[in-house]
Amino acid sequence: MSRCAAVAAVLALSQAALAAAPDGAGPRLVPRPAALERHAGAFRLSAATPVVVAPGDGAAKTAAAVLVERLARSRGLALATVEGAPRDGAIVMAREPGGSEADESYRLEVTPRRVTLAAGSLAGLDHAATTLWQLAGTGKASSVAIPALRVDDAPRFRWRGLLLDSARHYQSPAFILRFLDTMAAQKLNVLHWHLTDDQAWRLEIRKYPRLTSVGAWRVPAGRAARTDVDPATGKPRLQGGFYTREEARAIVAYAAARGITIVPEIEMPGHASAALVAYPQFAATDRPPPAVPSDWGAYPNVYNLDAATLAFLDDVLAEVMDIFPGRYIHVGGDEVDTSQWRESARVQARMRELGIPDAGRIQHWLTRRMARLLEARGRRLVGWDEIVEPELPASAVVMSWRGAAGALAAAASGHDSVLAVDPTLYFDHRQTTSAREPPGRASVISLADVYAFDPMPPQIPESQRAHVLGLQGNLWTEHVRTERRAGWMTFPRAAAIAELGWSPAAAHDWNDFRRRVEAMPALYEALGMPYAKTAFEPPPPAPTGALRTSRELETCSEKIALLLEDDAPLHGPRATFLVDILNPCWIFRGAALDGVRAIEARVGQVPFNFQIGDDAGKIHFPRPRTPEGELEVRMDGCEGELVARIPLAPAAGSEAVTTLPAARIAPRAGRHDLCLRFAQPGLDPLWVLDSVRLVGPGR
Repeated sequence: MSRCAAVAAVLALSQAALAAAPDGAGPRLVPRPAALERHAGAFRLSAATPVVVAPGDGAAKTAAAVLVERLARSRGLALATVEGAPRDGAIVMAREPGGSEADESYRLEVTPRRVTLAAGSLAGLDHAATTLWQLAGTGKASSVAIPALRVDDAPRFRWRGLLLDSARHYQSPAFILRFLDTMAAQKLNVLHWHLTDDQAWRLEIRKYPRLTSVGAWRVPAGRAARTDVDPATGKPRLQGGFYTREEARAIVAYAAARGITIVPEIEMPGHASAALVAYPQFAATDRPPPAVPSDWGAYPNVYNLDAATLAFLDDVLAEVMDIFPGRYIHVGGDEVDTSQWRESARVQARMRELGIPDAGRIQHWLTRRMARLLEARGRRLVGWDEIVEPELPASAVVMSWRGAAGALAAAASGHDSVLAVDPTLYFDHRQTTSAREPPGRASVISLADVYAFDPMPPQIPESQRAHVLGLQGNLWTEHVRTERRAGWMTFPRAAAIAELGWSPAAAHDWNDFRRRVEAMPALYEALGMPYAKTAFEPPPPAPTGALRTSRELETCSEKIALLLEDDAPLHGPRATFLVDILNPCWIFRGAALDGVRAIEARVGQVPFNFQIGDDAGKIHFPRPRTPEGELEVRMDGCEGELVARIPLAPAAGSEAVTTLPAARIAPRAGRHDLCLRFAQPGLDPLWVLDSVRLVGPGR
């Protein structure tokens, strides 16, 4: 039987093998293996257990080194790797003939005499080692019993990925290595590394050094950052960082040793502001941005089409391909504003020269050109679903983020696709309503929500399903400022991505996954990776009482609702506010007003650093009565009776949260909904509510 036929047989038998294990009784492995048989007895693993590899087998040595390192972290066992023939009392790394490097299948056999990890590729050996490592668990005992069993395993999809946005906030190389360790510990195999955007360019390109000397640094938004002057320059202090070629190559090699391919994203033709600050001659507009911006959202800045700019993009991709040997190169292609192309006489002349009929076709022309350039080097272009168009080269891969529509269109036209859909697979959303959740998007995407996602859209005909390469969770970091928060927002939701991408569809079972994923925190801790402890806790109770934080209030709408972090202080803890930036308005539902004589509020100010186009002009506030504005409190609706108007002047000069003097109110009875919103003269800075308290008699 061929290796491919053997894998197919394993998958065909997986239903019966999994069904044989009663719910809750199997090993706590994530992702769930395709087929697992349990046997009597156990293998005793200790520091005296050698890891045996065949002489000269480099892949086996690499996989063995990763396993030894993991066991040292999680178990404190210092195992030795030796070359030689398979023997009892050992962990044996066995290379099976005939496997390609793309083959991730493996066999793990544990008997009381020995442990055998067998695969045809480094990736397969890595996955076998991951399963063994999970079986070993954590602790500091001198030995551990590994239950006797046999696992025959292979993934459902070949793309099981995470996006890490290092453009909006820089993460250290050390953190990225831990991130890769934690991905590999769940058999995730693609890191989509988002390295450039409007707010930064993070990858060293030797031919264009200003991309990082200028484009990797910015002044954060807000008054606190603007007044933090660097004495060496006399200007506000810059924040940022970048990855040298050597650092990036080391990260790529580290990933490869763990069965992970890194797919770099170099944005074009939009999301280009940082690059155009560094090299304004490549801008479509005659007024390119003078400094790397700190607003979140999509800017209109795009590249022009002259020969020098195209040569720049070609040069950049040549260096990127030199650093990243993987097959896929991501070029972005999302949220492209065509206004600068339409308004530029130079671009219009170039369009006529190139035969491009209108500005709306420029992006497709450029995407086709870059796809051909990558094809010539044996690579494949990946882009967000805006790249879909009839003449897109067959090699291009479509990453579907605006729902499943991009994947459907891609499959129908013969293109491969990856599901990375908003909002379910966007990990910048909070996971629970707990007060411990870090800043991010306010709507909740829980672990259960991610697990319920179907990575194979049911509308895709059977004949086109091979075009679905897999799925990916995306960690966008506009509001994820620290590495600790990056880990928290990603894990354990990434475990659900791993299982959806690896395990047979018929084996998906939320209750069993919930049981198994509870073993992951100990492994995350062994790897030094922060994770969301709230994902394993019961939901918080509904708020009661007279004091409510903004998180415990309701926003009046859900247009762009965020858990938005204060811009101050520069060092130390900062407040986080729940606010809909398109409608800063809150509801205190069912407020008990009996005996209430005053209302006290705590407020803050945040920079309005959002590029939201025409939507900014739709934000309206009540007319203020004082220069600084007031907090209005109305009863039974936002147009209802005015209960209190609290002046903001005491907080106007503060960079932190300020408690305003309590405002006396007339006696009222019963429960009523209170609407709280600010009357303010302008949009920036934006007043936000931290908390509100109903004050009873005696205050």
